Amino acid sequence: MILTTHILSGAALGASVKNPYAVAGLAVILHFMLDIFPHGDYLNKKSRLREFWKVAVDIAIGLGIVAAVFSQNPTLEKNNIVVGVFFSLIPDGTTFLYIWMKIKFFKPLKDFHEHLHYYKNGELGREFRLGNNLWDVLFSLISLIFLI
Repeated sequence: MILTTHILSGAALGASVKNPYAVAGLAVILHFMLDIFPHGDYLNKKSRLREFWKVAVDIAIGLGIVAAVFSQNPTLEKNNIVVGVFFSLIPDGTTFLYIWMKIKFFKPLKDFHEHLHYYKNGELGREFRLGNNLWDVLFSLISLIFLI
């Protein structure tokens, strides 16, 4: 899934669950569950560090949407939403730390995370294009409905 989908689903979870500890744990689990659905990724095993501008744009879009929702609904429980967003990004963050920063401690988590994906890294189904990302669109829209 793209990071915007994880950000929005974590935010929706944070808006729905009152216990921040439950939000943290459930956000990580939700990330893994979403990654089970077939989807494309804009980075793959051939990507280079210079391509991480895509990650920055993706995060900016996701956080921008959450900020816009905050500004329109000041009664939202912002602390839990921030917890949901942060912990929804942890699995991809640990993958980054393993692959790009060579922190071997995260290899088992990265392997588990990679194993959950419907398509393996490098397969046609993991290419980033609309047909491969319809689940992203659906889950993002559902998350927005719950968030608003």
